[in-house]
Amino acid sequence: MAKAQKNFVCSKCAAVTTKWSGRCDECGEWNTIAEEKPLTASGPTKKSLGGMRGKPVPLTNLSTKDTPPPRTSSGIAELDRVLGGGLVPASAILVGGDPGIGKSTLLLQAAAQFAAEGLKVIYVSGEEAAAQVRMRAQRLGLGQAPVKLAAETNLRDILTTMEAEEPDLVIIDSIQTMWADNVDSAPGSVSQVRAAAHELTTFAKTRGVSVILVGHVTKDGQLAGPRVVEHMVDTVLYFEGERGHQFRLLRAVKNRFGPANEIGVFEMTGDGLREVKNPSALFLSERDDPAPGSVVFAGIEGTRPVLVEFQALVAPSPHAQARRTVVGWDGGRLAMILAVLESRCSIPFAGLDVYLNVAGGMKVSEPAADLAVAAALLSAREDVAVPKDCVVFGELSLSGSLRPVNQTENRLKEAKKLGFSSAIVPARSKAAEKSGMTLREMSDLVNFVGEVFGAG
Repeated sequence: MAKAQKNFVCSKCAAVTTKWSGRCDECGEWNTIAEEKPLTASGPTKKSLGGMRGKPVPLTNLSTKDTPPPRTSSGIAELDRVLGGGLVPASAILVGGDPGIGKSTLLLQAAAQFAAEGLKVIYVSGEEAAAQVRMRAQRLGLGQAPVKLAAETNLRDILTTMEAEEPDLVIIDSIQTMWADNVDSAPGSVSQVRAAAHELTTFAKTRGVSVILVGHVTKDGQLAGPRVVEHMVDTVLYFEGERGHQFRLLRAVKNRFGPANEIGVFEMTGDGLREVKNPSALFLSERDDPAPGSVVFAGIEGTRPVLVEFQALVAPSPHAQARRTVVGWDGGRLAMILAVLESRCSIPFAGLDVYLNVAGGMKVSEPAADLAVAAALLSAREDVAVPKDCVVFGELSLSGSLRPVNQTENRLKEAKKLGFSSAIVPARSKAAEKSGMTLREMSDLVNFVGEVFGAG
């Protein structure tokens, strides 16, 4: 095995030689040459950094104050909310969603709005021909928008075009169709997706160009391709919605420039996506007179309070194994609530089919909906309707006790704005007494079942 080469450095002029000498040939000083210690641990030459040094990196302290990055408003309030206030220069954004959910429609509308604000926008379509994109733009009334359009999948050609045009925003639809000629694999493979995302993100950071990447999703609803792509970008947005509903939710699951879990609500119309200013009123617009199994939950999505309706149906099961069907909520958490009701309140659900649905295609994930789900199940089982002007929220523990949730004041304020006059909340909820609503505070699930339904 060959020995590692030693380097000797002059302490005066930093000249490097391969052997020791008493006098430096560069500056003429005596006894200034010493052996340089290796930078990293010893190892194979091709597998380690070796002894070659780089340049020092400038360091700052935590007290350094930086000005917030300038943002460009899209003119679409719901999109700006999800982005954290607008588009940040040199940012990389990944947008995912089911096929046909409206990703291309939303981004084409956003491209037209950003172009109207003065940004130079390029829309690169890898899935559709330029004529198809123009037809969609004309249908949306955006035929005269100053957006540059290209239909290309070769990453090298796209980067060359971006360098020549110097745009402010580039939309890539989609990242799975891009291919780099230096990667020996098919477009859409893990290697191609990783290479394309890396090159586009690096270009965005070094040239000050904002890049929006459209990503496919798998059957599980996750973004297709390696998860490292989500770590490369600054913001990850999911476009959600049900085909049978006109509502569409744009949810931020990661955002380095704003709050995560923020949502924007849109309505799909014949003229494209229309932003919804008051999603709570829209989700509750088709709610009729109070019926057993219907309960309104006051939730928080990001920084926005949203009221949605939980619908439950409990019916005798004709099968040996009772069914548990959930739409818009976590099925495992439903099983937990059923177990707590049976164990702590002696209310059995054995032999009963249980169906739970969140109206309007909304997906709820926060634990604060536990009490609303329990109320919907009990209302359906006991055939007792919860008052129409009442909202319910609270987290349920395995012991049957009710725990207060965060942002109680905002939840109650939103409910009061929509005409609700009473609420069922956990005991010791902060700022609840200042809401101006009639509150019924419950300490545990047994107390809730006895007072509201008289069951047990």
